Amino acid sequence: MKAAVRARYGPPEVVRVAEVDKPAVKDGELLIRVHATTVNRTDCALRAAKPFIWRFSTGLVRPKVTILGNEFAGEVAEIGGGVSSYQVGDRVFGYNDAGFGAHAEYMPISQDGALALVPAGLTYEEAAPGTEGSHYALSLISAAKIRSGQDVLVYGATGAIGSAAVQFLKGLGARVTAVCETRNLELVRSLGADQVVDYTAEDFTKDERRYDVVIDAVGKSTFGRCRRLLKPRGIYLASDVGPLWQNPILALTTPLFGGRKVMFPLPKNDPGMARHFQGLMESGQFRPVIDRRYPLDEIVEAHQYVETGQKTGNVVITVTHSA
Repeated sequence: MKAAVRARYGPPEVVRVAEVDKPAVKDGELLIRVHATTVNRTDCALRAAKPFIWRFSTGLVRPKVTILGNEFAGEVAEIGGGVSSYQVGDRVFGYNDAGFGAHAEYMPISQDGALALVPAGLTYEEAAPGTEGSHYALSLISAAKIRSGQDVLVYGATGAIGSAAVQFLKGLGARVTAVCETRNLELVRSLGADQVVDYTAEDFTKDERRYDVVIDAVGKSTFGRCRRLLKPRGIYLASDVGPLWQNPILALTTPLFGGRKVMFPLPKNDPGMARHFQGLMESGQFRPVIDRRYPLDEIVEAHQYVETGQKTGNVVITVTHSA
């Protein structure tokens, strides 16, 4: 089968498309015939092993995982022994950060993994970006127990995490202020933002409004800069460790003082998560934002684009099968 592989850590150019052995399906597994996948920040970080700490779990000198890709949409091609949840021909989508491997024509995944049926009316390309950024967004919102009527600011509202967060928050009935650049103001409004701040025209941290929650969806700000935006018991939700790796530490220490605090929740990946997004997409409450589409043969260009930090929503990879 055709797959995007890499044998070492490094820049996008370490990835190449090659013919590799098709994986065998094991008991309890499904073999997915991948039709669409994505390139996201997780793929780029794992490819480059940045930060270096990645190497302690993925291979100190050389990567254990040679085929990247954690989001996918495709059809069930084969099922292993004991599989009862799905059958051959089912259209499925999901998230696989345990084995990766979605940047290929075929990918194995446990039947107990984070996957669900593709919502009716959606193409594989539309469903594939429905889990990675959205599951980070959901974990942030759930950890802070955000509810109807609360004031929430989302910094980085056009990324995969931020664009999902705006939609989820609107569905909860929160009042959403979204921070983005000029070219995406109308897009963010269409996702449900009540107020929009153009960070190229003004410093969002000088906003006179106060918020119950500030979500940094891109990891480019800090609690120190955003603290003044928070109400006395407000929460700063961090999607990244921070420039000095301070957010996990602040998440442990700031709650001790009883005022404004940092939360750094870890997402949960299971079938329930995938089915939750399936329901939201079926009802029209959530639509993954797609920036660009690349064929698998141009996946290096996709990595290069994602690394510019300028993508809007998601970058989708289409996988065409010869037979």
